[in-house]
Amino acid sequence: MGSSIDSDHVRTSVDLANATGYGTSAIYHDAEELAQHLKEGRIDAAVRGDLDSKQAMMAIKKVFGLEKIERMALMQPRGGSIFFLAPVGVDEGVTVQDKVDMVRRGVLLLNRMGVAPSIGIMAGGRASDIGRCPTVDRTIHDAENIVTLLKGQGLEAENVHILIEEAVHSKNIIIAPDGISGNLIFRCLHLVDGGRSMGAPILNMDKVFVDTSRAKSSYVDSIALASALVGGAFSPKGHPGGHPGNIKR
Repeated sequence: MGSSIDSDHVRTSVDLANATGYGTSAIYHDAEELAQHLKEGRIDAAVRGDLDSKQAMMAIKKVFGLEKIERMALMQPRGGSIFFLAPVGVDEGVTVQDKVDMVRRGVLLLNRMGVAPSIGIMAGGRASDIGRCPTVDRTIHDAENIVTLLKGQGLEAENVHILIEEAVHSKNIIIAPDGISGNLIFRCLHLVDGGRSMGAPILNMDKVFVDTSRAKSSYVDSIALASALVGGAFSPKGHPGGHPGNIKR
């Protein structure tokens, strides 16, 4: 797991995760070394912890040869169900195809955790709002196109329009209209209302790397998520239960 120098939050999280049985975790202070060891298979998964975001993402891009990074955040509103949210980067999920690819990769994440996907595609308004604003019209049509493309690939998806308050109760993958709105949803749920953010696995790489926020006071749930992605089991109630992987933070 990644850590700034002398981070009490990271050390405490690693000790607790090790004791809980989520794997054998160790601490890295160098982002590039963490990424390189992940690529070489010396560790099964990595969690960013409180490493500097820019340094960590630059290291991942360099080591894995990525031009861009796509993430999907695992969220839990207070008193609500767990779901994956994407796009959460303001420059992610720009096109219809980008969002289709995100869903397909998100489904693979759920499959690895033993969870059946339930997919909701958001738009900027209800179907009855068509004609009120060209921007809203575009998001509604985009959502319909995404649903059609996903169904053509054998995935069940629904255009949930702007009704996120309903989607969070029935969907475990929710796709925002764009990265800006997705980032705002993330911030409102996590930073304003105190909902849980368990981390955001990077979608477009073949190794498990869970991005996290430096604002978290504990990273145990992020380690558990990484372990579940390696081990392949995840409770529908949101308690990761896969066999522990060899996870380094």
